[in-house]
Amino acid sequence: MFHVFYQAKEKFKKELKIEGFLYSDLTVLASDIPYFPPEEEEENLEDGIHLVVCVHGLDGNSADLRLVKTFIELGLPGGKLDFLMSEKNQMDTFADFDTMTDRLLDEIIQHIQLYNLSISRISFIGHSLGNIIIRSVLTRPRFRYYLNKLHTFLSLSGPHLGTLYNNSTLVSTGLWLMQKLKKSGSLLQLTFRDNADLRKCFLYQLSQKTGLQYFKNVVLVASPQDRYVPFHSARIEMCKTALKDRHTGPVYAEMINNLLGPLVEAKDCTLIRHNVFHALPNTANTLIGRAAHIAVLDSELFLEKFFLVAGLNYFK
Repeated sequence: MFHVFYQAKEKFKKELKIEGFLYSDLTVLASDIPYFPPEEEEENLEDGIHLVVCVHGLDGNSADLRLVKTFIELGLPGGKLDFLMSEKNQMDTFADFDTMTDRLLDEIIQHIQLYNLSISRISFIGHSLGNIIIRSVLTRPRFRYYLNKLHTFLSLSGPHLGTLYNNSTLVSTGLWLMQKLKKSGSLLQLTFRDNADLRKCFLYQLSQKTGLQYFKNVVLVASPQDRYVPFHSARIEMCKTALKDRHTGPVYAEMINNLLGPLVEAKDCTLIRHNVFHALPNTANTLIGRAAHIAVLDSELFLEKFFLVAGLNYFK
């Protein structure tokens, strides 16, 4: 039986044509602690707590990342973790990024002050558009005090390079219509239509600012089945269309260099990319790519495997 599985796995890896390894290649899990230990020792918080800030995406809410929180807590009992499930932007995710950045930053600082938290480490988990808000927060002067406490940035389907080269006409049209109807500043910025000069667009200017290199781990989770956020945008890498585009392509390449350059130079920062292939039913949501976009939030199968195999390591 194992021999059949091994043959099927090797065949699958060849068909993928993507360098890397599968979770079943690993012999050691990220955690061997049982979900419900018999006795929980009282946590010693003298050394400070690990604050994990979870930020939802477009038209989302504070409950979107509840399963992510659950599996981290189950996998790391006694981990001195405190979760902030961001809710300040859930009433209006169509605002521009500067506005949403101010809200999230206020929420983080108020949370720390309200509960008088002694912070040892801060990690961020973002879904979709929420990842851009997180990166924007890192650039603010008021957050400068916490930069040396940054630990892990887990990006779930984050449009770090925008949606400029989205290969789904249906999704692009839908986003355009939504932007017009909602008069959304964030969607305008994601599509690089907030300025005629691409180098003056919000996302390009954000790429020029420091932030990601302060993390110990920058983890980019992307799925080629996700049509809402381009695969290359979530992975922060070049795409074939951009290579052929003489007008916008060079600007796109500059953004990638702006983002990855500091990460490569940072000695204490590790960049990890995870490609996710979901087993999805044949539905309209799957066809338009929405199913894969939200599967990183609501698929218990994916989340449990991801955190048990690798994800928990980033929050230890």
